[in-house]
Amino acid sequence: MFTGIITDMGRIRAIEQRGDMRARISTGYDTAKIEIGASIACDGVCLTVVGLGPDWFDVDISAETVSKTNLSTWAEAKRVNLERALKVGDELGGHIVSGHVDGLAEVVDLRDEGDSTRVTLRAPEDLARFIAAKGSVALNGTSLTVNEVAGREFGINFIPHTKQVTTWGDVAVGDRVNLEIDTLARYVARLAEAG
Repeated sequence: MFTGIITDMGRIRAIEQRGDMRARISTGYDTAKIEIGASIACDGVCLTVVGLGPDWFDVDISAETVSKTNLSTWAEAKRVNLERALKVGDELGGHIVSGHVDGLAEVVDLRDEGDSTRVTLRAPEDLARFIAAKGSVALNGTSLTVNEVAGREFGINFIPHTKQVTTWGDVAVGDRVNLEIDTLARYVARLAEAG
């Protein structure tokens, strides 16, 4: 489990196509404190560490994960949001995030509002019903509050701090971002369907 509070911006050092895709990611984390098999959310996708070096870690990414996320766009030098798995006793500053991406949202509008940036995204048809005004979503692993919802489109704001410490300072119209809906919304909908 994760919180959606990004704690490092990594950089793709290498991509290798094997039976699966392998990525080497540069990090500021102390890799001596990471174990093989640890989970790290990379742009919101929970991935397993399979190799370690002094300032990098390797992850394998299955074809299934590549098909459901924006990881197919990863290339050398691309920056990625990173978060280590939540430990018992850690501060829950965002919301509960599983690292299991539900689909891709598309950035359809950007505009500055004061020092912040207002971003409008379009959710896939089957996920839009789970997004609520003042609810939470995880976008590329970042826990965010939804400002408003209009059909499939929803808006969020990025404050300067978020743009500085995450990859959201690089966002552009047309970007497809990893979307994880709020786990609570998923269970409430399932219970309502069950009657």
